Amino acid sequence: MWITRVVSAALLTLGLAAGPAAADSTPSASPSDGDAAPTSAGTSFRTATEIDQGRTATANASAGDYLYWSFPADTGQRPTVRATVKLPAQHAAQTWQIDVYDGLRRRQACQYGAQTRTAAAGTESVELACVLRSVRAWSEPWANDPLPGTYYLRLTAVGVRTADLGQPMAAEVRVESKDMGGAAAVDGRLAEPLIPGVAMERRQAEAGAGAGAADEAEEESGASAVLSAIEPDDGWSSGWWSDRWVWTASGAVLAALAGIGGHALTRGSGRPRHVPPNA
Repeated sequence: MWITRVVSAALLTLGLAAGPAAADSTPSASPSDGDAAPTSAGTSFRTATEIDQGRTATANASAGDYLYWSFPADTGQRPTVRATVKLPAQHAAQTWQIDVYDGLRRRQACQYGAQTRTAAAGTESVELACVLRSVRAWSEPWANDPLPGTYYLRLTAVGVRTADLGQPMAAEVRVESKDMGGAAAVDGRLAEPLIPGVAMERRQAEAGAGAGAADEAEEESGASAVLSAIEPDDGWSSGWWSDRWVWTASGAVLAALAGIGGHALTRGSGRPRHVPPNA
């Protein structure tokens, strides 16, 4: 009976530990149903169109254009970027490519996926994919690890004949993430996510005006200095919490129960009775 109680307590502990881990498996950046999917793309990093994870964005452009989108990625997520390019009926062979950059505009390598593909002559569409590495909460300054913040997706044709430049094309892009949980957890965290900002140029004060007048003029303008304000619906994670803490605590509880059970099984019934010697 005592062993049965120990096993039941262990199973209950595992069930409580599995609950938070399953609840955290949903990506934090989920679009709301009321938001409309973007139907255009930017032409540079500064004009990149913001998209939410899990929503398909579309854009109409011409072969040879550079198309930019931006999306948020938080700690523990492994983003997957997919793009579909629809081509006109008549065209020569074309090579298309997607590139992903982080908030510092560092190009991020793909773990796997068809990042560059060539569409043969007359092909109606071409599909591209890029699976990034897991986003880390902290990294060394010299490393190129993915960090939480804004990411940029660039879609362009890298091999197009001059005769095909300017032909109409349509693009569809979609970003989804898998929550890697404690497997991607590291010690440390960033002070702030890598969200790019643009410093506002202060107006030159007239003769005799100080810096205070320039500050008042900037406040009255009400312009935002943030280049990209998109973020996960539930905000950026702090970086220190992960399901590793849950499993560590569960392991400690199970180890304690195992120690108590082992002691109860091996201690015996107490001191042996004194048996008098045979007469």
